[in-house]
Amino acid sequence: MRRLPLIGNLCLFALAATPTFAQVGVGPRPEPPPAPIESPRDRPFRGVVKLAVDATDTTHHIYKVHETIPVQGKWSMVLLYPRWEIGSHAATASVAALAGLKIGAGGQTLRWRRDPVDVFAFHVDLPRGATRIDVDFQFLSPVSRGVTMTQDLVNVPWTSVFVYPAGWFMRDIPVAATLSLPPGMHAATALDALPNEESGAANKLQFATTTLEHLADAPVYAARFFRREELGDAAGAPVHLDLLAEDPASLEASEAQLAGLRRLVEQTQRLFGTRHFAHYDFLVALGDSFPGPGGVEHLDSSENALPADFLTHPDNQLVNADLLAHEFVHSWNGRYREPADLWTANLNQPMRDSLLWVYEGQTQFWGRVLAARAGQRTLQQSLDQFALDAAETEGRPGRAWKSLQDSSSDSLYMAGHSVAWRDWTRREDYYLEGPLLWLDIDARLRELTGNRRSLDDFARAFFGGRNGDMVTRTYTFADVCTALDRVAHADWSAILHHHLDSNDNDSVLSGLARSGWRLAWNDTPSQAYQQAEVDAGGSDLSWSIGAIVTDKGGLRSVRWDGSAFRAGLVPGDKLVSVNGQSFTPEALKSAIQSSPSAPVELVAQTQAGRETIRLDYRGRLRYPHLERIEGTQDSLGELLAPVARD
Repeated sequence: MRRLPLIGNLCLFALAATPTFAQVGVGPRPEPPPAPIESPRDRPFRGVVKLAVDATDTTHHIYKVHETIPVQGKWSMVLLYPRWEIGSHAATASVAALAGLKIGAGGQTLRWRRDPVDVFAFHVDLPRGATRIDVDFQFLSPVSRGVTMTQDLVNVPWTSVFVYPAGWFMRDIPVAATLSLPPGMHAATALDALPNEESGAANKLQFATTTLEHLADAPVYAARFFRREELGDAAGAPVHLDLLAEDPASLEASEAQLAGLRRLVEQTQRLFGTRHFAHYDFLVALGDSFPGPGGVEHLDSSENALPADFLTHPDNQLVNADLLAHEFVHSWNGRYREPADLWTANLNQPMRDSLLWVYEGQTQFWGRVLAARAGQRTLQQSLDQFALDAAETEGRPGRAWKSLQDSSSDSLYMAGHSVAWRDWTRREDYYLEGPLLWLDIDARLRELTGNRRSLDDFARAFFGGRNGDMVTRTYTFADVCTALDRVAHADWSAILHHHLDSNDNDSVLSGLARSGWRLAWNDTPSQAYQQAEVDAGGSDLSWSIGAIVTDKGGLRSVRWDGSAFRAGLVPGDKLVSVNGQSFTPEALKSAIQSSPSAPVELVAQTQAGRETIRLDYRGRLRYPHLERIEGTQDSLGELLAPVARD
């Protein structure tokens, strides 16, 4: 045998010694997927779905549902339970809360099968000659976290209390709904209620027949303690403030507060010029039982969960001052005009969130602006809020790897999941960065037109539409650029992509500078900052040592790569002492103020035990503010000023 060169022997040895990982054609193969569920089609639906919901069992938090669904000439049917909730931008609904499902036809109980892939779908074989099916089930709402009913407050989320047939657009399915509420409760909703002619009915509401799409978009709130105020009208349509509370004392709104809300309606009307509802209802739940503070948008109403003292102690509600404005704007931006890739024909098709920086980001901007224009925040409070936005936005280290455009998809995979190191993961930063992005666009429009046009002109043209038009109109990125170009000519695609795709801070605060302001720092927190600290649950020292610390020394959050982070501290650790003294918030702040001349030494109870930690920080207390850039036009002040009557 011929001797091979040494290198050849080494190669043969390597080949022989290398295990074979690829197994093409070896091993099991996947089972073929089941037949796909019929996609929705825009076609007539024969008959009317009848839906009866019983929400009287507030003790057990159980909604009882009975539906009658017309058969559409087939021998089988697929029923869908909504998977996507309006306003959540994600598949946040849980079919686990659906229980006791029974389906029948003509007195015969029918067997159903859950789809093995899409567990929100139920297959039903129909007996010959069946013209309708009857469906019964219960929605088991949470009894602790995330409740939707208490003894005194009830929220009826329609998307949790119906099933519907696959194969149709929801806007093509008519539905006649009734609702039973506990005795003594008053209901509020954007739905049109009919006179109740049923003898002996105990607090039973019957609603005019509407589409399943509209029903899903019009929740009902009910409470034992209820107050309604008229807030004027928007282009001829009345706007109602429906206050629902667990305690009657929470309903005490002053005339000054109501006047501010009337100005909000007036200023919003002046912004958009039109309306897309027959009447609008602010559904405001005042109490500490419902999840919040927060809101959910709808075309002709909004759900707003606010603290019990929202009206009685308004000076403590600066953080929540623009919530109603935000949700009201969504009637135009989000519900009437909706991103084309987010709109779906039913609530079981996946949404896509690429334009949430418009849907949510610009709405957040207008919430800030309209709260100022309506006087719900003073000019200084509004400037301080923009300072908070600017500090948080500029201080996001996660921008180094994750763009704002990528953050627009966060809801799709982060909803319902806790996330560590939020400033590094940039969770849903389109809310945070939106006001600064659109401030830059407003300032550019003013520059390009000699201060004759602004983002107000874009909003009126893009979201205004025809007065009274209640049919959703979708839009794309190109549509946004075209509409901006009609206000003032520029390469808007490049400008927006610079904001959306950047991994640096070059453009983050450009809108502030164009508007005549800069972000500055001093050692005195603003009123807005102090209230944000209450909301955060501790002293917010994010801009000095990089942590939020509770009154008892617990670390609520730790800033990515800040001094506390580099010292090895994490959320959940607890500070025991500061520079040899027992921990108090005052002692910690005093040590930080003295840090240029003396290091900050802490004793902390960490996951590893009690440790002595020296912080690498040589600054002072730092709190964000805005300061004017001398010699520039104050277009931010102009933006926040009330708009005079046309």
